[in-house]
Amino acid sequence: MQEYGLSHVWSQGDFVTRAIAIVLLVMSVLSWTVIIIKGTQVFRLSRLTRTAEPDFWHSENFSAGLQKLGESGQNNPFLALALAGQDAAEHHRQSQPHLHDKMDVSDWITRALKNSVDDTVSRLQSGLAMLASIGSTSPFVGLFGTVWGIYHALLAIGASGQTTIDKVAGPVGEALIMTAFGLFVAIPAVLGFNALTRANKGIVSKLNRFAHSLHGYFLTGASVHSTQFTNNVTPVRNKSTSASAS
Repeated sequence: MQEYGLSHVWSQGDFVTRAIAIVLLVMSVLSWTVIIIKGTQVFRLSRLTRTAEPDFWHSENFSAGLQKLGESGQNNPFLALALAGQDAAEHHRQSQPHLHDKMDVSDWITRALKNSVDDTVSRLQSGLAMLASIGSTSPFVGLFGTVWGIYHALLAIGASGQTTIDKVAGPVGEALIMTAFGLFVAIPAVLGFNALTRANKGIVSKLNRFAHSLHGYFLTGASVHSTQFTNNVTPVRNKSTSASAS
């Protein structure tokens, strides 16, 4: 049994077997690279989503809220969203003589906020297509290596004329290693894709909720500190306004 093993598969395999092994190795490295990089990004954004909204809406003013969101150099989607809405509202206000007949301020701000969310979604989804492709194709790549290996193993056994179980089990078992390699590459890729997709949906959902609240703020001009953050961001009527109304 000493002549059988992984080293024997590599040394005795032809260029097709070696090429398949290298392809599976590259797939594995790529999938784990994407999983680690995107997992780190999602973990950072998940921590940010737990504090970004309540910190912003409990600020005294808009500028203080921006400061609480953090630095722009950290790829902060919440800060990018707030700045996009602010820029859109300011641009529409300054260009109102030219734009008010073409696009309503609500539509203009909505467009800017949607573009910012779309940019974040695009960054979150980058690399996931590679994971999906690796997870769906690597088992078949490994299976092709198995079929190729069994074919050559049977040819060698037929040429030697020895068909006992001890002569068949070794070469066929070595060929089946390629199937195991394919599964070893596919399983982490599929699990990573599913986990990242689920985490991204949660982040995007909170971004959409934040964008909806910002849209209302830029249209109504309500002060930031008059908004109470709960599970859903709901405006709270100012006490002085209520008193005067009564």
